[in-house]
Amino acid sequence: MALLELADISVRYGAIPALRNVDISVEEGEIVALLGANGAGKTTTLRTISGLVHPSSGTVHFDQWDISHFPAHEVVAFGIGHVPEGRRIFPRLSVMENLEMGAYRRKGRLNEDFERIFALFPILEQRRRQDGGTLSGGEQQMLAIGRALMSRPRLLLLDEPSMGLAPLIVEAIFDIIEQIRSSGATILLVEQNAAQALQVADRGYVLENGHIVMSDQAVTLLDDDRVRRAYLGEGAA
Repeated sequence: MALLELADISVRYGAIPALRNVDISVEEGEIVALLGANGAGKTTTLRTISGLVHPSSGTVHFDQWDISHFPAHEVVAFGIGHVPEGRRIFPRLSVMENLEMGAYRRKGRLNEDFERIFALFPILEQRRRQDGGTLSGGEQQMLAIGRALMSRPRLLLLDEPSMGLAPLIVEAIFDIIEQIRSSGATILLVEQNAAQALQVADRGYVLENGHIVMSDQAVTLLDDDRVRRAYLGEGAA
């Protein structure tokens, strides 16, 4: 069984369907990209996995546990970390305090975890006493990822990690995503920068209007004319 398995998931916001019969699987050690236009249901998918939204039908299985209706704070305890769209750091807390918040369910010393985060993001060590709100956009994104990693997740959900960032910072963020996978984490990546996402991913899914319309190996999706026209800004070859 896959590490993460969404089976026939549907989600509604009142009378409005947000997801319809979505099936997604993520194997341990993979990076899986979830692509789609604004409003396609990508963020809702991640929120459903992390317990912020509950499905109206279908199941979410993580490591053979049915977590479909667990609250978010209990989903974290299963080993799922969520970096939300827009970063959502605590602007009036210091970098160190933000990181400590990511480990709120853990006991014991955190020194080893801080060292690991600062090895990935050296700039955060330099800014450790600064309030999160004083950081640049790229630094805040690094802090949001670092905060999620403090829970030592087996699965990391990343929602638009490159949004609003300069190209050089985007490149650095994607390098770090690959490093995180190399350290043993599994990643489900929501990203509008489809080319960049598919270059680091093993497999990908395409959502349209709350429904999965395509799924394949990432290299195959990169070469697909429909994906290139819709998400890579290219004409058909």
